[in-house]
Amino acid sequence: MATILIVDDDDAFREGLAETLTDLGHRVVEAASGQAALQMLGDGQPADCVFLDFRLPDLNGLDVLERLGEEPALKAIPVVMLTAYASCDNTIGAMRLGAFEHLTKPVGRRDIAVLLERVFSANQPRALSSHAGTPFLDESETDRPQLLGISTAMRTVQKQLGRAAMTDSTVLITGETGTGKEVAARVLHASSNRRAGPFVAVNCAAIPHDLLESELFGHRKGAFTGATTDRVGRLVAANGGTLLLDEVGDMPTAMQAKLLRTLQERHVTPLGTNRAIPIDLRVVAATHRDLDTMVAAGQFRQDLHYRLNVVALHLPPLRERVADIVPLAEYFLASAVRATGRPMHLCAEAQRMLVEHAWHGNVRELKNAMERVCSLAPGPTITADDLSFLRRPTAAQERPVPSDLVELPLAEAVERVERAVITHALALANGNRADAARRLGISRQSLYTKMAALGLS
Repeated sequence: MATILIVDDDDAFREGLAETLTDLGHRVVEAASGQAALQMLGDGQPADCVFLDFRLPDLNGLDVLERLGEEPALKAIPVVMLTAYASCDNTIGAMRLGAFEHLTKPVGRRDIAVLLERVFSANQPRALSSHAGTPFLDESETDRPQLLGISTAMRTVQKQLGRAAMTDSTVLITGETGTGKEVAARVLHASSNRRAGPFVAVNCAAIPHDLLESELFGHRKGAFTGATTDRVGRLVAANGGTLLLDEVGDMPTAMQAKLLRTLQERHVTPLGTNRAIPIDLRVVAATHRDLDTMVAAGQFRQDLHYRLNVVALHLPPLRERVADIVPLAEYFLASAVRATGRPMHLCAEAQRMLVEHAWHGNVRELKNAMERVCSLAPGPTITADDLSFLRRPTAAQERPVPSDLVELPLAEAVERVERAVITHALALANGNRADAARRLGISRQSLYTKMAALGLS
């Protein structure tokens, strides 16, 4: 049973709402004005939720809401704003000041019951053991680049980065979009003997091909139409430090040949001059493309590939490092709420949704998701409803049964599907067969039988 404060000067509406809340099993206290409500709460009247009318005889509802937000002991109380005359201004004003919800009178019994369920779900206390799953929270305050991860795959990458940082060898970082390739390059630079030098990043896919040569090598005034001043190229700007060639797989073939010569000779000749400038830098290349396939197709120079692929680092997609998903989510959430000062955490169901999501955008998508819920979640607890945007079906999910399955005999098709579903459930359960059986909706003995039939150990 919760204690709910109703603040409304309309006696009939207040009494009707009180009756509904009492029928739903809650204790109700009432105030007919904003000042009376503030006085009650200030005197220690407990309240698990406040229903606050917008139009009151003294202060308006937004004034009361603002004053509640200024009191540390009261700001955490969820407030539901009520008005008979909803407008753009009072709706946005209420939400900006931290209202949990903004409703237009009259409000039905079922709507109130559903709303209160949301209120209490979003304000449930954090589990005492919650910090056990947030190993990165102590690192939230640092400005140093960090490649966070506790999974076996990421621990391997971290160790490889540490070893590579001891040398000046060229490094090729591969991985899907959003896996953190530039972050890895920055960590490598910050850990190397060149950390006092500059870190210069060039996105080869973002710069038009006809400008990329000038961007990398620089030019003298008058070297071409539009060259009104001298320009120092990125290769020279990175002298003494590290140059990141991001999305190097998108570099045009003609530019690849010139880059190869520069990396071999360690001299740069700006456009419009014959003077070669010596350079001393470390080159890190990154790409989401399969360079081996591009080499075979004649789209990427094999000799440049050899030159770049001295130390190879592959960043695994987030879906292959399930152990990192919740810790990373908690880390990004902590970073996002720092500006608001409003503590937030993930409930168990929300954590389950994060683990089960495909994350095609990888770590970048996860970070954006946490920033989104930090902005839009009404309470301190992130619930499954707050993450409902993750349930949107992807194009792959909207497609019918894959054609390769349709063409198979029924028994073989069923076997393939069962194998894939059981393997996926075991991965989500970290190998715990009892947990996997619960996820599959079958008994543990049935899971053992199916695994034996499919040859799964």
